[in-house]
Amino acid sequence: MVFERQEADLARLSVQSRRRTLSEQTGIDFSSNDYLGLASSPLLVEAACQAMARGVAVGSGGSRLLRGNDPEHEALETEAASFFGCERSLWFSSGFAANETLFSTLPQRGDFVIHDELIHASAHEGLRIGRAERVGVKHNCAQAFEDAIRQWRTSGGRGQVWLAVESLYSMDGDIAPLNDLINIADRHDAVLLVDEAHATGVFGPDGRGLAAHLDGRGNVVTLRTCGKALGCEGALICGPAVVADFLVNRGRGFIFSTAPSPLMAAVVRASLGLLQNAPELRDSLWRRIRLAEEVLAPLGATVKGTQILPLIIGDDALTMALATNIRKAGFDVRGIRPPTVPAGTSRLRITITNNTSEEQIVALADLVADLTIAA
Repeated sequence: MVFERQEADLARLSVQSRRRTLSEQTGIDFSSNDYLGLASSPLLVEAACQAMARGVAVGSGGSRLLRGNDPEHEALETEAASFFGCERSLWFSSGFAANETLFSTLPQRGDFVIHDELIHASAHEGLRIGRAERVGVKHNCAQAFEDAIRQWRTSGGRGQVWLAVESLYSMDGDIAPLNDLINIADRHDAVLLVDEAHATGVFGPDGRGLAAHLDGRGNVVTLRTCGKALGCEGALICGPAVVADFLVNRGRGFIFSTAPSPLMAAVVRASLGLLQNAPELRDSLWRRIRLAEEVLAPLGATVKGTQILPLIIGDDALTMALATNIRKAGFDVRGIRPPTVPAGTSRLRITITNNTSEEQIVALADLVADLTIAA
């Protein structure tokens, strides 16, 4: 059979309770990354309608280096650079594409990338096809980064050092020690790469993220995803102008991709405007987060002061059975298994968004309490 090995692999995943399937959006949203509730917001629908009315194109028709460079792309990147306080920003079609291009292009042969062991798969993919040496270090341990630098230098390493982290980790809900890391970067002439995917829109002044106080520095590059709290799609790499110029010239994921939709660029601009002009969106979210912490922490949920509250179950099959029963009751909570998370840490990943009411948060906690007791 032509696909015999693929069928066998899928069968093994089924036995391990790790086979993934696609499921429709049903129930109350406790699983999305639409933290501010903007994805279906009339505010962004109106922004899209206004953009179409003024003639903004739906498709780009080509790569940015051919005819696909639309004025809306340029406007978004200019406004984003101003908003995030950096020299330049460069827009990609997705966070995965941005990270993969960044990590495969920017670090050079002879360089050394030290990354948190829990950094996103997109960064791993970029590092896999890149040319720099790399090593993963203990999660959220700043000292491990410094030790790795010293060891590499002692062994003869002479290239540029890059420190790569997420500011807010999407499966654990915890926050990176950014102040310690920038101090290490400064001491060792290293560059700090910060993925702000889950912090943008939620943390920092005007929702500029956990790394907002580092923007504009010559040794910091950040990634701001537009498909989570901003409710749109795509991602912005923000940093020194030379970074954007280098990616335009050497980043294959940018050069050889059809440019993202100009219409979506216009909508992202509107979403950035909401971050500045509608603080009530964040206020509403934080009321919900505090309530969720109050009612879910006693059930064993990990509380780190963020909108992501994982409930570690451990066993893969039990985790997925609980998730199925929760969804049957009308609450969209997803089970997360290895290899997305380490073995033995399968979990219910509960996210808090403006798509839910406070009453629904309490109702979910009551249901989880009943189901976990029964299990």
